[in-house]
Amino acid sequence: MTGMAPRAQKGFTLIELVMVIVILGILAAFALPRFADFGSEASTAALDGGIGAVKSGASIAHARWLADGTNANSVTLDGVAVSIDNSAGGNGFPTADAAGIGAAAQLDANDYTIGAAAAGVTTITLAARAASDGDGDGTAGECSFQYDQATGTVSNRNTDDC
Repeated sequence: MTGMAPRAQKGFTLIELVMVIVILGILAAFALPRFADFGSEASTAALDGGIGAVKSGASIAHARWLADGTNANSVTLDGVAVSIDNSAGGNGFPTADAAGIGAAAQLDANDYTIGAAAAGVTTITLAARAASDGDGDGTAGECSFQYDQATGTVSNRNTDDC
């Protein structure tokens, strides 16, 4: 009797391939939302980069002001004039505007918006998020921080709309 010998399987069946595709689809559906929102993380990182630049720029400009004799209304850093708060009670830190801290920290107007100073404090906002209300609270532009020209410090880091 000559019977047919069983054939050795040489590949995957169609059902096995469909099941693998279904399982991969389910895994992707759960994993995709975890990795989808990189925009917020990038905005927060850009905001933190601006904070670091402002802190460094304020310190360097203040050190230059001290080295120059503490009586100048501006200092020059890398060929750029930086306005200094040399008013009565001023401590020699960059002024809270584009000519002061904006120049010292080399903040590009395309990347950061420097608001009008009130009592020597200005709000610096990430330009890409200045008009957005990402958290839906009715207040736009909360991807920001504040700079105080009296002390050269940064405060009120806000990432609500980042």
